[in-house]
Amino acid sequence: MHRRTVVLTLSLLLLGSLIAVADDGDRDRHIRHVLLISVDGLHALDVANFIGSHPNSALAELASHAVTYGNARTPANSDSFPGLLALVTGGSPISTGLFYDVSYDRTFFDPTNTTCAGTPGNNMIFDESIDLYNANNVSLDVIDAAKLPRRLDEHGHCVPVFPHNAIKTNTIFEVVKAAGGRTAWADKHPAYDFVNGPSGRGVDDLYTPEITNVNGFDATVSVVCTVENDQKKVNAVINEIHGLRHDGSRAHGIPTVFGMNFQAVSVGQKLAKDNSDGTCLDDVTFTGQRGGYKDGGGTPTAVLAYGLQKTDESLGKMIHALKDQGIYESTLFIVTSKHGQSPINPVKVNKPGHFADLVASLPDAGGNPGAIAIAGAANCSTGSCGLVQDDDVALIWLQDQSQTASAAAYLNTNAVTLFIDEVMAGANIKLKFNSPTKDSRTPDIIVQPVYGTIYTTSTKKNEEHGGFSFGDTNVGLIVSNPGMHARLLKTPVVTSQVAPTILKTLGIDPRALQSVRVEHTPVLPGFLD
Repeated sequence: MHRRTVVLTLSLLLLGSLIAVADDGDRDRHIRHVLLISVDGLHALDVANFIGSHPNSALAELASHAVTYGNARTPANSDSFPGLLALVTGGSPISTGLFYDVSYDRTFFDPTNTTCAGTPGNNMIFDESIDLYNANNVSLDVIDAAKLPRRLDEHGHCVPVFPHNAIKTNTIFEVVKAAGGRTAWADKHPAYDFVNGPSGRGVDDLYTPEITNVNGFDATVSVVCTVENDQKKVNAVINEIHGLRHDGSRAHGIPTVFGMNFQAVSVGQKLAKDNSDGTCLDDVTFTGQRGGYKDGGGTPTAVLAYGLQKTDESLGKMIHALKDQGIYESTLFIVTSKHGQSPINPVKVNKPGHFADLVASLPDAGGNPGAIAIAGAANCSTGSCGLVQDDDVALIWLQDQSQTASAAAYLNTNAVTLFIDEVMAGANIKLKFNSPTKDSRTPDIIVQPVYGTIYTTSTKKNEEHGGFSFGDTNVGLIVSNPGMHARLLKTPVVTSQVAPTILKTLGIDPRALQSVRVEHTPVLPGFLD
């Protein structure tokens, strides 16, 4: 090849690469807003089935100009807390420090221990029970600081630990706000205060209408009442799209990053019997019907189909509002899920009872040191004696960590009787998480049961999330914008990649997220590359 030809070829290649970079930059600058939606419980299979049977749906419209990830999974156990944290921090419990909404920290104290006296170690409870309630057991949608665990701060003061204090890494909301953007989020409990990040101020407009009132009305007994609770948050998002606060009051423009979670699909999947106690007075259609799926192929029951349909209608309202405001083309619309749900196939459901009770019922449990250590943790309601947390996973924090090997060996020996698929402990747990002997939050033992097993005696639910199974961790993920071409990408991805992708799209360095730096979380493939 002649020298002039070589130079011309190289020049053309360089020009092409510059044009490609310029196109990517133009696309990045084109996005001014990101709307992040978690449809809790939504599997990739649900997305495919719904779009296939509803070609004119909102999900179908979003997917028509989107990258749809068919093989997306949560990065760790699939409880709501680590699931949402993955989406907004780019990390897993390795860097965020939260495994569950009810977990354990070996450095915390009981809420009533206002001087932090004695041996540390206590439950971290961040569910609906920490709300402030009125005399009628109705949540005031704020956190009651007196119900929070306590810790010694850097000045030696004994202080309550709010959820945003408990996470160990920053969030996209903090990063975007620091870059001059506005932020908003809506979720199911006031405990979702953790999205504020360690600063406590990451979200400009946080809206958390309680869905489950302790000793009061629980919307999740009914798919209809759950849809009504979801609608409160949908209205909030619509208001924010119109430049208002969630309640319709005046704000300072449309948020840069905002969104919400939907509960109707998750509840529709779980319900063994819709509106079993009759407390949802608006539920006149589905009362008494079973939720979940009809078969292993993911065919929804009428209860679940209603949850899917109403969620899709709400997504349609958001699309319409974005178009009405003239910002549909400048908004990245992401639909995914904090977690899946299992089992999909109803014939797989197995509810043998709580994990620690199963262990205690074994003939030699009373004399085995490992079994005794598990029983001690399970029977501990407060203080430095450990915790056993279970549903379709079992997380175990032992009081005496030297008994870990003994307890794990006992569980492995009795794996069939206890419906255990895998016991993670010792070197096995260190391969995926921080060492329990060095990290105050990491469980000593994690038990993944045989698929379909839920460690519960509850008759109210036939599906659950929290574990590592495919049904729990495989979720839908659609990243959509009208300027994109429709693509189905089957490359394995994790939902923690959503956070750095959001920042990259907005022109912000993803490494501003601490979890991204610690866990080396990449942006989603096939979208920005």
